[in-house]
Amino acid sequence: MRAIALCYHDVDNANGAYPPLRHPSPLYCLSLERFRGHMDAIQAQCGEHAVQVFSGTTKWAGAVPVLLTFDDGARGAIDRVAPELEARGWRGFFFVTTDWIGLDGYLTAAEIRELQRRGHVVGSHSCSHPERMAALTAEQLRREWVDSCAKLADVTGQAVKTASVPGGFSSRRVASCAAEAGIEVLFTSDPRSKISTLDDCLILGRYAMQRPTSPATAGQLAAGRPGPRLRQAAAWELKRAAKTVAGPYYLSLRKALLSLRPTRVQDAKP
Repeated sequence: MRAIALCYHDVDNANGAYPPLRHPSPLYCLSLERFRGHMDAIQAQCGEHAVQVFSGTTKWAGAVPVLLTFDDGARGAIDRVAPELEARGWRGFFFVTTDWIGLDGYLTAAEIRELQRRGHVVGSHSCSHPERMAALTAEQLRREWVDSCAKLADVTGQAVKTASVPGGFSSRRVASCAAEAGIEVLFTSDPRSKISTLDDCLILGRYAMQRPTSPATAGQLAAGRPGPRLRQAAAWELKRAAKTVAGPYYLSLRKALLSLRPTRVQDAKP
């Protein structure tokens, strides 16, 4: 099976002000205008019925679905993202870092329930958003998955079967612990469309959407065009090599590089 999943984080409000978020870098926070351009391009490239959601293990045949995912659980999910999706008849996957529920700039329990009521899928993005998920002990991994799923189940009244790995640090052990926690669909940051299975859990890769990502690129990725997919895959392999070489120092290097970027990334017109 194949699926095209796009990984978003937050969308800032109409006047461009950033909320006081713990994560991510402004690089991963799109302007509202740019995000609308992405949605328009995806609809134009793929058609209005391409975007889908599902909760739990599933199978499909025929057309490759487009899956729109949103990490961290920032309030932009309900204020800006959900209305844009719903205006097109679409729904998304919203992955919540449960230790941040109700903090300034993040979704409250009532807002999470509202997203679910409106047909969106709510899943886990761990408890604490560890910087290096794959470096955690087995006990720590179990806590991140089991406790976050339990808290979201208390909030929503439904079992949590979907999740995404924070920080891009995934591994077979991370996925295996997720499956043990009852997660049936796990999204990683590996830019690929082919779906794998581990312990009856579907493992899906995702293509990262950043503030400078053009609507044209978003549409081409959603449509499965090889050019932008190959470019992301090549960049990911370089990043993977850097993580291997730098080890625990990789995060410090990454933070230093991000700090050199302008606080605001100037957007070209869609």
